Amino acid sequence: MSKVIVLYPKPADPAQFDTHFRTVHMPLVKKMPGLRSFSFGPASGLDMAPGAFFWCFIGTFDSHQAILDAFGTPEGQAAVADIPNYSPVGPTILYLDETTV
Repeated sequence: MSKVIVLYPKPADPAQFDTHFRTVHMPLVKKMPGLRSFSFGPASGLDMAPGAFFWCFIGTFDSHQAILDAFGTPEGQAAVADIPNYSPVGPTILYLDETTV
């Protein structure tokens, strides 16, 4: 499995970010083909203090190519185009190739 991790900086209006992310953005993300599972929410340090990022999204796909394919679809493009509507400062996006020992 492969994961896409999206890390957001703290926005000027955290409540507006939360509302938009849950009610507008996630319905768009859920339409992305190949998305197997996801989790998201506020991020903090292990001590529960504010961390380097405000919010985290993790989406699971079958492969790196499946992630690229999903972002290339109209559904993926709609999700990406929505980001500035709730996060004017762009997020950090990472790819994780999940491995087992």
